Amino acid sequence: MAISNDKEFKTALAGLSTSQQRQVAASFVQRVFALSGDIRIKAALDAAARADVSDAELTVLSGAANTARVESFTQCGKETDWSAQAGHFVAKAAVACVKAAEAGSNLAWDAAMHARMARTCQTVADGAGTENVEAGEQYRLLEAFLNS
Repeated sequence: MAISNDKEFKTALAGLSTSQQRQVAASFVQRVFALSGDIRIKAALDAAARADVSDAELTVLSGAANTARVESFTQCGKETDWSAQAGHFVAKAAVACVKAAEAGSNLAWDAAMHARMARTCQTVADGAGTENVEAGEQYRLLEAFLNS
C-alpha cells in the first residue's frame, strides 16, 4: 500500500490496533528523539515499541514522559528558543505513544503530528526555514510497518 498524503496516512493509522499504533508511533518519535535526549522519553519510546508492553508499564512511563513534557515546556521561556521548543514537541509525541488509549483516539496520528512540529522547530532553529520532509519519512515508516 503506497501512502502519498495525510488522508491515506491517517486512515491507515486508524486501522491499526492500539498496540500497533504505539509501535509505529514510537518509530516516528525515534526519528526526532535526538532533539530531546531526555532519558524518560527514551524509556517511553522503548516500551511503546514493544508489542508486549503492559498497562502497568505504560502508566508509569506515561507519568514520566508527561513530567518531561511539562519540564520541557518551562524551558522554552518567554522568548522562543526553537531548539527547546523542538524538545518539547518530542516530549509531547512520546506522551502520545504511551498514554491510555481512548475510544476513537488515534495516538499514532497525534505522535506523528508532534514529531513533525519538533522537526519544524529544529529547521527554524537551524535557519533552514520551515521545509519539512518528516511527513514523507513517516509515510515510508508506516508502509514498511504494514508490509512487515
